[in-house]
Amino acid sequence: QGQLVESGGGSVQAGGSLRLSCAASRSTYSTNWIGWFRQAPGKEREGVATISPRTGSPYYADSVKGRFTISQDNAKNTVYLQMNSLKPEDTAVYYCAAKDRYSWPPLRSVDYNYWGQGTQVTVSS
Repeated sequence: QGQLVESGGGSVQAGGSLRLSCAASRSTYSTNWIGWFRQAPGKEREGVATISPRTGSPYYADSVKGRFTISQDNAKNTVYLQMNSLKPEDTAVYYCAAKDRYSWPPLRSVDYNYWGQGTQVTVSS
C-alpha cells in the first residue's frame, strides 16, 4: 500500500480560508474512500469529510457542511479540502486517511486503513 501526505496547513484568522492537499500513490488513491479527519488536543479524532475517488461522491460532517468542500484530481492522485469561513473550533491537526473496506456511514476513523502524518491548522479569533 502507498503513503498519504498532507500539506497546506497553517495559521489564519477567523473567517479565513485554507486548502489542504492529500497526495497519494496511485494504488492508495484507488480505494473506496479518501477522507479527512481532525483531532484537537485533549479531544477525540473526528471525521470531517470523505470522498470516493472513483465516483467523486462526497460526504460531510454536519459541523462543516456549507463551509468545507472536498474534491479530487484523479490525474494527480490528490484529494483536496477547501476550508472557508474558518472558526477557532476548526483548530486541530488534520489527517488524510484511506479506506478500502466497505462500511457505512463512511466517516468513521476506525474503518480507515491508512493514515498520513497530519498537518496543523490553527484559526485565531
